[in-house]
Amino acid sequence: MSQRLPQFQAATATDEQKAVLQDILSGPRGNLNGPFLGWIFSPELAQHAQRLGAFCRYQTGLPLRLSELAILVTAARWQAQAEWYIHYPIAMQAGLPADVAEAIRIGLEPKFADEDDKLIYRFATELYQAKRVSDATYKQAADRFGHTVVVNLVGLLGYYALVAMTLNVFEMRAEGQDSLPFHE
Repeated sequence: MSQRLPQFQAATATDEQKAVLQDILSGPRGNLNGPFLGWIFSPELAQHAQRLGAFCRYQTGLPLRLSELAILVTAARWQAQAEWYIHYPIAMQAGLPADVAEAIRIGLEPKFADEDDKLIYRFATELYQAKRVSDATYKQAADRFGHTVVVNLVGLLGYYALVAMTLNVFEMRAEGQDSLPFHE
């Protein structure tokens, strides 16, 4: 799965590594697809990151479609091959229009039919481009979703940026990935 890290050997795993793997496999993900076999070389980081990720993916208070939209914006921003490959089908199942995802993938601003989709895209895009979110966008997000969910959205964007960086630095691909959504 990685071109830069040695292949992880479960037979020689430390107790800490085994505990992290068990937590991931018994949690809501149920698989090790993604950055986990990279993080496992630092079991303490892996444990903290996978717990944060479970929260960010499943408990932000956002509907799945909006969480996956934010993840795809992040994957496109970082051109994270595996992140896009893993989350694109989830986004499609959650009801994100394919033309919206494709525009994001190729770096164009999508035409949105849904105002919540447009708001999440604008929030994430402003944060990534300007390193800030405008007062108008922040107010709209806080009015629509509440402060707790906006805090969670920032956490989700930060977490998936960490995932993207991990996947990119260690040249990791998703299980079964046979195509690349971004040019290298």
